[in-house]
Amino acid sequence: MTTTAEIADFVTETAFDDLSEETVDELKKRILDSLGIAVGAMGEKPVEDVRATVEEMNGQGCTLWGGGTASPPDATMLNTAAVRYLDYMDSFLAPGETPHPSDNIAGLIAAGEYAGRSGEALLTAVGIAYEVQGELAWNAPVRDRGWDHVTHTVISAAAGGAKLLDLDREATRSALGIAGTAHNALRVTRTEGISEWKGLASANAARNGVYAAMLAKNDVEGPTNLFEGQKGWKHIISGDFEVDLSPVERVHDVMTKKFVAETYAQSAVEGIIELATQNHIDPNDVDSIHLDTFAGAKLIIGGGEGSRYDVETKAQADHSLPYMLAAALIDREMTNAQYDPERIRRDDVQELLRTVEVEADETLTDRFEAGEMPAIITVTMDDGTTHRIEKTDFEGHPNNSMSWEQIETKFGRMTKDRYDQPRRERIVETVLQLENHDVVDLVSLLD
Repeated sequence: MTTTAEIADFVTETAFDDLSEETVDELKKRILDSLGIAVGAMGEKPVEDVRATVEEMNGQGCTLWGGGTASPPDATMLNTAAVRYLDYMDSFLAPGETPHPSDNIAGLIAAGEYAGRSGEALLTAVGIAYEVQGELAWNAPVRDRGWDHVTHTVISAAAGGAKLLDLDREATRSALGIAGTAHNALRVTRTEGISEWKGLASANAARNGVYAAMLAKNDVEGPTNLFEGQKGWKHIISGDFEVDLSPVERVHDVMTKKFVAETYAQSAVEGIIELATQNHIDPNDVDSIHLDTFAGAKLIIGGGEGSRYDVETKAQADHSLPYMLAAALIDREMTNAQYDPERIRRDDVQELLRTVEVEADETLTDRFEAGEMPAIITVTMDDGTTHRIEKTDFEGHPNNSMSWEQIETKFGRMTKDRYDQPRRERIVETVLQLENHDVVDLVSLLD
């Protein structure tokens, strides 16, 4: 039985030298990817609403990306909101849960800046957070029990925060206990009518994780038997589980998004763009679109947790397979532009999305659980002609992972409207050589 003490031991005992060269390289990719996405989200209304809330607190100690300062928890809230809001972040592909480990990064950068830590310390903490979140997702999924995946995030963020704040074993147990006892999130965030909270919930979780670590730093005692205690996390939230936290390697199972779309849509979106392009499909001549997919995709974005045909907002659109497939077929792309309110409301996509049928297939579910992300798409034309494509995965899947050059290209695309080329190059180089820098060297480039 995994105990809170065992996780605290992993946090306190893991050092930078325990990370392989390949793992460090993957962690750097995740950091650069997250920074680029966050810059691309600056100016989006929900993110700016969070900024207005944070700025009311007049906090100090950490950098708000895009300008200003705040306390570590408040900086975590805003900066994580920017990383997460566009739905362009990374994902860990467990059979029963799909969290976004990059939800931890902004909070750990804030904790590292506050504590004056090195780039090596930041990389170690990010590796710890990815490992904790990945192991919980794989061995203790909570989605089917009615809990949101950010229930894992608050624990992983507390673990990474405890590392950066240099907490000892007992204080780390308290940080984990405070985080996991007080902050468990309901799945209703992602069911039925989806609100903007869907894109902000993980920022709240990361903030609470960092705050829990700061409370423990200042000697606040929390339950030290979070997982195994009577009426504890295993009893109420997850059921019994075992994790294997060493070595740090779960980051290698994390995907990078190629498209601005929900995780489980990536293969299907890539497939329908390829199909439409190769066959010169005229959207006006399409009778229907049929997608065979795995059970998780049907559940989350295909109609298993509420209708996905009533699409009026970005939050609804990026969690609707009918919308994403229709928009991708018409526009031959899936970027921020496809979530512009005017684009969402246009008759062409609203009419086409209602022809989309999403069906779960047991064989494809088995293939997903074996490590693929399969999708079979059939487009039927008005004259009865059919076009079909089958995808095993997509560019960015762990089986087809992005290179450093591809991550850098994505970063450049997301940041070019805010930073000039010299600034972009300095950020890239700082992340690439992060073990030779302090955290403050990185955040100083993010105004």
